[in-house]
This record gives sequence, C-alpha cells and structure tokens, in this order.
Amino acid sequence: MRIMDGPPGARTGAAPLLAVDVAGIRCANPVWAASGCAGYGRELAAAWPLSALGALCVKGTSLEPWRGNPGPRVAETACGMLNAIGLQNPGVDHLLTRDLPWLVRQGTAVVVNIVGRTIEEYAAVARRLGDAPAGAVAGVELNISCPNVREGGLQFGADLGAAAEVTAAVREATSLPLLVKLSPNVTDVAAFAAAVERAGADGVSLINTLLGMRIDVAARRPILANLTGGLSGPACKPVALRMVWEVAGSVSIPVVGIGGIATGLDAAEFLLAGASAVQVGTAIFRDPWAPVRVRDELEAWLRAQGMASAREAVGAGRP
Repeated sequence: MRIMDGPPGARTGAAPLLAVDVAGIRCANPVWAASGCAGYGRELAAAWPLSALGALCVKGTSLEPWRGNPGPRVAETACGMLNAIGLQNPGVDHLLTRDLPWLVRQGTAVVVNIVGRTIEEYAAVARRLGDAPAGAVAGVELNISCPNVREGGLQFGADLGAAAEVTAAVREATSLPLLVKLSPNVTDVAAFAAAVERAGADGVSLINTLLGMRIDVAARRPILANLTGGLSGPACKPVALRMVWEVAGSVSIPVVGIGGIATGLDAAEFLLAGASAVQVGTAIFRDPWAPVRVRDELEAWLRAQGMASAREAVGAGRP
C-alpha cells in the first residue's frame, strides 16, 4: 500500500493542518497507534514508515518483565476480539536499552504505557523513564484500567481514591506529559476523569477494553484460560464515543479517544465529541495499514468540511 497524502481526487485547495499538541505531546497528526496493538512498532515499520503516525503508544511496560497469562489468550467475537494477554512485556530496562533507541529514529512521538501491581511500581517505572535521552519519550500513558490481570490494573481503575493516588504518585515521579487511561467498567467515568485531573494528570485517554467472555459450547468451557478478557473493536465504539463525550464535557484537560476506530469517519466522530486525538487499536490486526488509512480519510473529511485544521474539529459537534 502506498502512503498517500489523501484519497485520489480528494486533494483540492489548501491541505488541512493535521498537527496537534495533546497535553504537551506534539504530534504530526491526531492518529496514534494504541498500546498493545502495535508492540514496539517494528512489525508496522516493515509495512510503512512510523513517521506517518501522530504517536505510537508502546506495549504496557512494567518495572520487571511480566510473563502474562496462560493461553488461550485471544478469542474473536462478532464485532471485535477478546484478549487476556495479561500485559506480558520484557520490562522497562529492555525498553530503554533495546526498543527506545530504535524508536527514536522512526520520526514519531513515543508514548510509554506503564503498568504496575502497586503504586510504588508505577512510580518506579515513571522514574526509570527519566533515564531516557531528552525528547526520546514524548509522554506517559498510565494504564490503571486493564481488565485481564489478576493484580493491579483494574483495582486502580475502578476505585476513585486509588485512581487519584496512583496518578499523584506518578505525577511526582515524572515531569513528562501524563495521560491516564480510564476504564469503561465503572458507573461514572467522568468522575474518574475529574479525580485524576485533580491529582495532576495532563490528559486522559479512554476507553480501555470492556470486560467480556466467550464460552466454547462444544467443550462447555470458557475459551480464555483467564475466563474473562478485554473486549475491543467496533462493538465498543458507541460506548467509547458516549464516554468521550461525557468526559470532554467535564474536564479541562485534553481527551484522547479509543474504541473501535477503524475509519476516518470514526475518528471524526471522536474529534467532534471533544477528543483531541484518537488511537487505532484492534483494526490493526485486520488491516496493518489502518492507522495510515484513518489519517488519510480524516484529512479528506476535514477538507470536505472546509476545516483548516484538525484542531478546528475538536468539540465542534458539541452544542
């Protein structure tokens, strides 16, 4: 697939400006690759240059290597997928010595998604990122909401006090722009957004996956060894869009939209709802070029709307 500046025949007049600044993370465009769906970027870079991305959110990174959950860890659904990977990763030292030096040469903003079992572990990972060369890490995405780990993750994302406490600890540990990734598995996501904003978050990203499961009717057993996993993909989009709308109307910090984004029009909906940028995740598994295509389709939509920039679309659908 050829990297294009827009769909054939769609480029007339001045090109809309795609560059955005999200909580201090400067991006060439508002389309990011979501954490866990692009690894550390090497596989995508074999197909197209990572400089086409606004940012790459690397796989969830812990203080020490994590083995993850036993298999089976993935199951397809009618409109998406379930995963229970369990945040398997080689740890922050591996990221700093092996992956980050390569990533900084790819020409895209690098956002490090960090995870931990305790508040102290989250803060320790954030401090270790301070050892990276200046400018190598554009920002931190604090994952407090992964539904497929037995420790940490969900407990922080589903408790207002814990969410604020871990955010405050990471805020103290790093001066990097700090996004907090919110769980949809709560009754009032806007309350969580407000809590982490008060605790020092520079922005929020949402949603993480919905908690779900599948059962093998022949074996009469759950398909995932973890029993439940995180549901992602197109089925999540209406839920994600509603939550982005609610959060964007309740906080003053930027919002990054995630959930079922597979086309430029999907991305446009999230921007109109109030998101400053979007992350493409599950769509990558079906179409590795999805982030580039979403970027190009979004640019064509901005042009058709007569908008001069992506920033002009942010919140433009709100009364």
